[in-house]
Amino acid sequence: MANRSAEFLAGPIPLIALVLLLALGGGFIVAHTTAGLSLGAVLLITILFTSFLNSELALHIILLSMLLSPEFVVGGVGGVSLGKPATKGDVLVLRMEDLILVAVALAWFARTAIFKELGLIRKTPLNRAILAYTVSLVIATLLGVFLGNVRPIRGFFFTLKYLEFFVVYFMAVNYVRDERQARRLMTTVLVTCAISAVIGIAQIPSGERVAAPFEGKFGEPNTFGGYLVFMLALILAQALSARGLFAPLGWAAFAGLLALPLLYTLSRSSWLAAVPMLLTLVILSRRRLILMVGLGALVVLGPLAFPKQVVERYDYTLNAKVDRGDYRIGNARLDTSTSARFDSWRQGFQGWTDRPLFGYGVTGFAFMDAQFVRVLVETGLVGLAAFLWLLWRTWDVAWDIHKRAAGTWYEGVTLGYLAGLVAMVIHAIGANTFIIVRIMEPFWFMTGIITLLPLLLDKGGPAQAPGRSDGGPALVA
Repeated sequence: MANRSAEFLAGPIPLIALVLLLALGGGFIVAHTTAGLSLGAVLLITILFTSFLNSELALHIILLSMLLSPEFVVGGVGGVSLGKPATKGDVLVLRMEDLILVAVALAWFARTAIFKELGLIRKTPLNRAILAYTVSLVIATLLGVFLGNVRPIRGFFFTLKYLEFFVVYFMAVNYVRDERQARRLMTTVLVTCAISAVIGIAQIPSGERVAAPFEGKFGEPNTFGGYLVFMLALILAQALSARGLFAPLGWAAFAGLLALPLLYTLSRSSWLAAVPMLLTLVILSRRRLILMVGLGALVVLGPLAFPKQVVERYDYTLNAKVDRGDYRIGNARLDTSTSARFDSWRQGFQGWTDRPLFGYGVTGFAFMDAQFVRVLVETGLVGLAAFLWLLWRTWDVAWDIHKRAAGTWYEGVTLGYLAGLVAMVIHAIGANTFIIVRIMEPFWFMTGIITLLPLLLDKGGPAQAPGRSDGGPALVA
């Protein structure tokens, strides 16, 4: 039974069926749509059937698409175009990775429906927390629709967006079975990161803030900055845990490749998140002295080495004489942008007091760029408690596995993940970090890999879940 699905998919019947379906579907699409839409639709159909035949290839496609897939606009003057709209208006902006994830998820559901032994959702230590958070979102949004705060269609699709990252998590824990698979997939994560960083560096001469690839005129530097901080944590941890001379230097050079576009995002939330990320590495790494020396040199030489735009961004926040808001840090008045963010938080807290238990539902309140306040006002104390429990369980599981991974190749992976998790929590103070596709897809994929590590570490016998000593299943809810 265990090999039945693999034997079937390796045979000629699925390949013949794939060719026929692609031919029929492709012919219909070409006959009824424009050339651009035809190419995109055929690509998605190809990904759908390829994912059905090869689940690991599907994960590689998702990992590459997280940062390297374009957005496209439906509507407006141009019909269909790549990148964000040139002018803001009544148009629909879609991310290509959203559609790819849907295609791969459909293939996953079809595969598990046909081959029952594969299982749809594997038991893991995070299942209960994920379920609690999901239920809180659904209940809060349904109540918001009932009370008239949430438009049903908008609330439905935004709730799906909040939850789509868990699909990546469960695909990782369902499909990855051995160390070689894990290493291949993490290599794809790193290659995607390197390409994205190079594209970011190429944007620097334009004088604009650096954003993620293919985001067009209205890019999101804060999103790219959050992604770079998370990946920087993983790479710096590898530099601190790598053996020999050349491997640490190679990882350090990779970290420098990411640090440059991170600075030019001019994202203050991302810069702020980098501080506790580095402190976490200093506290937990056995080679903390190396990092402390590097950070000391950065503090001393920073004012001379930092680009002009970075210094100006810092001065604008605290020291500029114009565009000042009503909030102060000591004797310095914050800029109007930061002050407006504080105002939105205050409005969120005031609104929450009217709906303290379940909030207004997803999209039921005014937009605010702050994850924790947004969770509170949209889902109330119930949703915030579930969200915090999910974060705590994620840290707890990763910390237990980090202790078990000491002295192995995975020590750097777990160390970097812990530092990255701390960074994401801080980044979420000034951004909607945990609902941003280009940050959360790699984050939840790496969460899946971390959760799987007991299976990869316990090669000599039955794998155990973090904290278990009874020889039970490796991954339990």
